[in-house]
Amino acid sequence: MQLGPTGPATIRGKLGAAACMLLASVAPAVARADPSGAVTQVDGTLLLYGEQSRTKVAEPTVRVTRLQPSGRSLSGQVVLDVMTGATPTGAMPPGVVDSTAALPPDEAPRVQTMTAASGGGGGGGSEHVPGPGDIPLAQFHDTRVALDAEWHEPITNIFGSTLGGYYSREKDYESVGASGKLSLDFLHKLTTLTLGGGVNRDHVFPSGGTPLPLSDGTVLHDERNAKDVTSALVGLSRVITRRWLISVNGSRTYEDGYLTEPYKVVSLIDPATGYTTGQITEGRPSTRQRTDVMTTMVYHFTSDVLHLSHRYYWDDWGVRSNTIDLKLRHDTGDSSFLQPHLRYYNQSQADFFTFGLVQGEPVPTYATSDYRLGPLSTATVGLTYGFHVPEQPGEFTIRAEYILQFGKGHPDTAMGVQQDFDLMPPVNIGSLVAGYSVAF
Repeated sequence: MQLGPTGPATIRGKLGAAACMLLASVAPAVARADPSGAVTQVDGTLLLYGEQSRTKVAEPTVRVTRLQPSGRSLSGQVVLDVMTGATPTGAMPPGVVDSTAALPPDEAPRVQTMTAASGGGGGGGSEHVPGPGDIPLAQFHDTRVALDAEWHEPITNIFGSTLGGYYSREKDYESVGASGKLSLDFLHKLTTLTLGGGVNRDHVFPSGGTPLPLSDGTVLHDERNAKDVTSALVGLSRVITRRWLISVNGSRTYEDGYLTEPYKVVSLIDPATGYTTGQITEGRPSTRQRTDVMTTMVYHFTSDVLHLSHRYYWDDWGVRSNTIDLKLRHDTGDSSFLQPHLRYYNQSQADFFTFGLVQGEPVPTYATSDYRLGPLSTATVGLTYGFHVPEQPGEFTIRAEYILQFGKGHPDTAMGVQQDFDLMPPVNIGSLVAGYSVAF
């Protein structure tokens, strides 16, 4: 199943954020003295993620970092994603038939039979026949392996550089990337300026071939589809007081190539009845420009640490989003802490997002019914517990979160029987992350 970046609210984004924030919350364990002064840090997590009646993911991650007294460091990370379950196809629910009223044959709703998101072939996918009012889903399973490495080199006592490389592979998606970053400390080392950038050379090779956009599913070709991603970032952080740190980071990303989701479809709707009469494949532009600005504040109280951030995102597809994230770390003793977490995310829909096209009208240049590009919101509540085992090295962390995903599922453009359905029903999502960190 292709889980490459397709929007601000992808599964991969959720998983990456969950694992990274847990690793970041793990305080380095007390290290034994090393003759060279170097320290090796090992961090491991296991993330379990599940959407109600939809996607399930198990993701173990291991990161190893070697820290030198000079500030030089080398780190490497291995990630394995095992993904199963079902994902929305983009199709609208079939209509409901009133058993007490006889409908003419030409007005009866047509039930949509959906194949697997990974095309079924070799992917363990199966057909799914949705009931009246149900969101059509496609079964899938896939495995992703990702490797990345990072090298940090202090050039002077106020200037440093970081180089990184990345590779990931799943059944129908491959990504290779490199990144670089320069940082400069000034104003008595209370202010840090960061400049960086990265490139990714990705390829998409859908199971069963690449379909022709906005068609009946006719295969265009069986070759790999290129997708290039170039990004740049600039950041500024400032120590306001000994307890208060503020930072502002901005990034710009340009994508060029195959950006369509090959397994998503758009329903054709009878305007008189609202029944689905068929479907076509989706089609998206071949370029996309993304921009985001993130402001973060960290404040250290007497015993608690507050993390508060706001991220504003926009792109030339018409998506706008705001994210507010709040974490408060509270030490419950010399060897444990609690960290509650609240997050709210809201986005507008893409310019070419639709809940279905009218049967018989001209097909637009671009169209998608992928909920990740729709009017989507999520609310998250979570709690992290970290602790040391007496007389044992390292620190354990356990993090549990509940996410409610919801959207504007009763659009003004809904036709006929579709007005009776919630076209973006709420989805309950849960995640559990267990981590361990040790230095030696």
